[in-house]
Amino acid sequence: MADDAERNRFSARAARYARVGANVGGVAARIAGTRLLGLDKAGEANAAALASALGGLKGPLMKVAQLMATVPDLLPPDYASELQKLQSDAPPMGWAFVRRRMMAELGRDWETRFASFEHQPAAAASLGQVHKAVTLDGEVVACKLQYPDMQAAVEADLSQLDVLFALHRRMTSVIDTREIAREIGERVREELDYRREAKNVALYRHMLADSDLVRVPGVREDLSTGRLLTLSWLEGRKILTFVDHPLEERNGLARAMFTAWWLPFSRFGVIHGDPHLGNYTVFMDEGERPAGINLLDYGCIRIFPPTFVAGVVDLYRGLLEGDEARVVHAYETWGFRGLKRELIDVLNIWARFIYGPLMDDRVRTIADGVAPGQYGRREAFQVHTALKELGPVTVPREFVFMDRAAIGLGAVFLHLKAELNFHALFEDAITGFSHAGVAERQAAALAVAGLA
Repeated sequence: MADDAERNRFSARAARYARVGANVGGVAARIAGTRLLGLDKAGEANAAALASALGGLKGPLMKVAQLMATVPDLLPPDYASELQKLQSDAPPMGWAFVRRRMMAELGRDWETRFASFEHQPAAAASLGQVHKAVTLDGEVVACKLQYPDMQAAVEADLSQLDVLFALHRRMTSVIDTREIAREIGERVREELDYRREAKNVALYRHMLADSDLVRVPGVREDLSTGRLLTLSWLEGRKILTFVDHPLEERNGLARAMFTAWWLPFSRFGVIHGDPHLGNYTVFMDEGERPAGINLLDYGCIRIFPPTFVAGVVDLYRGLLEGDEARVVHAYETWGFRGLKRELIDVLNIWARFIYGPLMDDRVRTIADGVAPGQYGRREAFQVHTALKELGPVTVPREFVFMDRAAIGLGAVFLHLKAELNFHALFEDAITGFSHAGVAERQAAALAVAGLA
């Protein structure tokens, strides 16, 4: 039986390689040909073809493609625009398939361990789907069940990730994407490990224990495995249903989002790397007014060295105070090499965009007059144009999810049309900051969560 299972896994992996390679490789060859012949006007059509090839797969590679599209200037604008249109919802498993998968995780009598278990999924995404259930002791829970053969699918998809990055390098030598590819690969593999995700939940319960603005679910370890994660159900509403609510309510939700992302980072060196609209909902107070957010998904969590967090604060202080030596020190701390005057000036374009709202001590929007989907695009183009004169730059891998969080949150703030003093919020988050303090709190939190 074990040999049969392994053969089945190998067959699934081989089929995945063939399908991904044919879809993406064919488009890549066509793009390379049009570039070689100087047919640059074909870019838009090629981008649509690549999005179509990826969208037909409905799997982890599509998740990776969407992630790539959210990192400014990682892909040419035409490609980023097309890939952002992809939907991460996969066709859900039918009930017969769900029963077999649950049996594989909890045993033949798995249904006797629940008072009820809804047949239709509450949500379906690229790696698994969620079912609402009630435990024997009456707790309403969310059962996140991984699709079969996901490890084979992820490995096949990641093996093709280099095709997309090679395509980018062939078009432009501005950014060396190899470290970025490694970072994405590590994080996507971690998302397959639901035991690790359970520890991430415990980590966030510890870090946000004192916050009334963010709710973190509890883990039912007795009903969880490496491919099944059962969490307490957090009732909530989609955040976009509040975009026309009074400003006070919208600002409250923006504060909750700021707390959920930047408090763990500034105090513990941990960030949620996926501020996707489906990863949080809004909970209400007794008067049916929005009171805060439920943070729902913990698969993509990035734990940074305390030195990286210190670099973030150093760059903020350096830009705020005009201290160039501190700015350069921050870039060096992060791993940038060969820092000449011209490169520092280019890096500062992006830094001043990210830090701009944090340095402006007044009530304001995160970016006046900018649409949510365009947040960061203009600045990324400026950086891209300037770097063409300087040759390839290796971007430290930590920036993938830092930038993704910053861009994702900025888009949410724009959707909400929030007007806040982001400077005051950030200053409060880093009050009393020290490298040693972050290191101490991080070590304690990781130990509590079992991640040490």
